[in-house]
Amino acid sequence: PGQTTSNTKHEVKSMQTKRAGRQTVQLSHPPSVVSFANIGGRMEGQGPLSDYFDELSPDTFFGKKTWEQGESAMQERVLRRALEKGGLTAGELDYVLAGDLLNQCIGTSFGLRSFHIPFYGLYGACSTMAESLCLAGMFVDTKLASRCLAVTSSHFCSAERQFRFPLEYGGQRTPTAQWTVTGSGACIVAGKDRPPYLRAATVGTVEDLGITDINNMGAAMAPAAAKTLCQFFNDTGAKPEDFDLILTGDLGFVGSRLFERLMQAQGCPIAGRHNDCGLMIYDRLRQDVHAGGSGCGCAASVLCSFILPQIACQRLKNVLFMATGALMSPTSVQQGESIPGIAHLLHLSAFAGKEEEVR
Repeated sequence: PGQTTSNTKHEVKSMQTKRAGRQTVQLSHPPSVVSFANIGGRMEGQGPLSDYFDELSPDTFFGKKTWEQGESAMQERVLRRALEKGGLTAGELDYVLAGDLLNQCIGTSFGLRSFHIPFYGLYGACSTMAESLCLAGMFVDTKLASRCLAVTSSHFCSAERQFRFPLEYGGQRTPTAQWTVTGSGACIVAGKDRPPYLRAATVGTVEDLGITDINNMGAAMAPAAAKTLCQFFNDTGAKPEDFDLILTGDLGFVGSRLFERLMQAQGCPIAGRHNDCGLMIYDRLRQDVHAGGSGCGCAASVLCSFILPQIACQRLKNVLFMATGALMSPTSVQQGESIPGIAHLLHLSAFAGKEEEVR
């Protein structure tokens, strides 16, 4: 009693070595994304990434009676596709970490209830894909789980109904407004020896610079993105030029420009390496999406349709994936609150470690 055993000392030291600075965790045995799948809707099928989706539905309701039920159906279908592509069953998953934009995450809980997988419901707004992947990677790296599923979704119609106006209202949208993606993405993370690998995760902090315009979420989220990225560079000693792509979740046109200016002001220019999921998923010249895409399904769809396959075949070797979220609710907006932002970051790589990169 009162003494620390050698095993305990070893465990404490091991846990300490995983930490890199204040907010970053280096994964000692980088897990793999062994299977991934994605689904989109009508607008996504008209965008530049349409050929990369596993499934595109012209039916807004996905065969259901309401948009909310349709979003649940998306999550159910994308989970089944991820399992099928990985040759797995639901019983082989230890945990599912998932969420969406709807109150009480009903899109997720109703969509996944038939699988009977141990479930963590998450809410990080549009950052939920990165949040769930961070946790899945930590669970597998520390051997708390063998396989975890990270999944999220959003739906244009259900989000509009909850956060803005009924579609029948036909309200005019401002130039800074973004179009909520109807889409869902799922990743199965396991301790396998093949890319894409999860090498590190930086957990973001809540940042609030006083933005109150619900139609300008890019401006609300950009400071959080800059804070998290700077923290990752400070924690790890990495530089922008170490990465083929720095990918933000859904800052859109306005938020992306603000984000790049904030990083430039920090002496860390990223303009040549940065892209945004909200700018990739739609063609802003042909599609009436104003400042670009948004929603949980935006980052999830782009990641699972286009980015992960590029890493798997080593066309992209090192990617920083940073999904961003605006942490408001209908109640907070009605009460005149400002919009806090959050950004979580993952280092995704075609290699498990630096030694492999050198070889």
